[in-house]
Amino acid sequence: MKLNIKSIENAESRKQWAEKGYKLPQYDIEKMVSNTEKACRWVHFGGGNIFRIFLAARMQDLLNKGIADSGIIVGEGFDAEVVEKGYEPFDNLSINVTLKADGTVDKEVCASVADAMVCSTQRPEWKRFVEIFTNPALQMVSFTITEKGYATTPGYVQDDILRGPDKCTTICCMVVSLLNERFKAGKHPIAVVSMDNCSQNGLKLFTGISTIAKRWAEMGMVSEDFVKWLCDESKVSFPWSMIDKITPRPDPMVSETLKKDGIEDMDVIITAKRSYVAPFVNSEECEYLVVEDKFPNGRPALDKVGVYFTDRDTVTKVERMKVCTCLNPLHTAMSVMGCLLGYTKISDEMKDEDIVAYIKRLGYVEGLPVVTDPGILSPKSFIDDVVYKRLPNPFMPDTPQRIATDTSQKLAIRFGETVKAYQENNMDLGNLKVIPVVLASWLRYLLAVDDNGKAFELSPDPLAESAHADLAGVSFGKSLKGGELDKILSREDIWGYNVLESPLCNAVVSAFESMNAGPGSVRRTLHNTVA
Repeated sequence: MKLNIKSIENAESRKQWAEKGYKLPQYDIEKMVSNTEKACRWVHFGGGNIFRIFLAARMQDLLNKGIADSGIIVGEGFDAEVVEKGYEPFDNLSINVTLKADGTVDKEVCASVADAMVCSTQRPEWKRFVEIFTNPALQMVSFTITEKGYATTPGYVQDDILRGPDKCTTICCMVVSLLNERFKAGKHPIAVVSMDNCSQNGLKLFTGISTIAKRWAEMGMVSEDFVKWLCDESKVSFPWSMIDKITPRPDPMVSETLKKDGIEDMDVIITAKRSYVAPFVNSEECEYLVVEDKFPNGRPALDKVGVYFTDRDTVTKVERMKVCTCLNPLHTAMSVMGCLLGYTKISDEMKDEDIVAYIKRLGYVEGLPVVTDPGILSPKSFIDDVVYKRLPNPFMPDTPQRIATDTSQKLAIRFGETVKAYQENNMDLGNLKVIPVVLASWLRYLLAVDDNGKAFELSPDPLAESAHADLAGVSFGKSLKGGELDKILSREDIWGYNVLESPLCNAVVSAFESMNAGPGSVRRTLHNTVA
């Protein structure tokens, strides 16, 4: 069995795929590709895992249902090997492997990518990108290139801006160049949609794109009218979105499973740029995509296949619900505690009764009373999925060490906003039993000594060094003399408010002293918190 169009369209081969439990495309792939070449409606930049198993999969649903007749063109501007080794050898097909918490596995061959091309002004494919962008049929260009892809301040981006529209190399610059071609070809409307997992992603993308365009206008490389068109949301929109789906790197165990099914060439490849590329994607079953419904040239009917389209305010509420209450705080709380208790898998932590009780109280008892309810998704149901489906999933090889990365950047929004909400609503902060322990656990974590007294390596964090310096004089197993935590507790850049002056201060200090009393004290404090 080979992953190519000939194999999945041949009657005998299709029977083999079906016998092994694979769902196959239910549409004419050749016709879909032809339709997309004539009138592409959707271009996506960033051909990584979350695109393939989420966005491309939902497009396949539309094709299977006969709601759509064209697919997606993928542009990859960061790592050419993603296309050359992950798409081209497999006729742009991928195997989407959904690993469910109940132990079952769904396997589907996805064919909704009509073409995948390296995006570069210096390659022959550039001409094809220009043709696509100048076609009035194009409705949407979307992105999963990470928040860093929208930045315009680093030196290399500034250098790229100076290269101009014809020689630029970064994605945002190339997209501005392509949008300028669209403007010159007839000022056709379009939606430019970030689907990256970051706050106010539409604004971040607009800021990056418009900054480049304005700079080029100042340099005489594009017209002022182009900038005006680009900044007119009735012509060019930048919808906000919230996306949520845990999609780890391709798992070697999944690779072996597919090989055992008889499928050839299922190896995971690490490119020269450290991208992890495979012809398959493994992911959890839960997924959420909420998009601001602002598409001046129409859009694919993704609302028919589980994507929520709504107004900007609701998108913001969904994001706050996830980030401040229903997922991210639970993730951070258990990751820091997991590092201290020696865990290396999130799913293993979910077998720990104390940790499960810890995050349940954090979400259901302390978070839900002040949750931002978006109306279109139930906050309680969201937490239910997190606690009972997502975190316990043994097939998701996620680690507390990975999630503990950059914790200093997360504490203010994931816990500080809840504290502020309690104060704004005149609610009793004494009801917060877990949050002070979470804050204290991170201070205890900064000592880089686990609950058995064994040293461990801290996860990368831009403020780890300065935070550790603020704890000078604090060491494992030694009681506080008084005031040693004052400096770090007063850092609003970490907590989002001055914890030292907060009513929670004594609870945080007390929890830290309890967890730092010696070997076994973290476990004892955790157990007593949820008992």
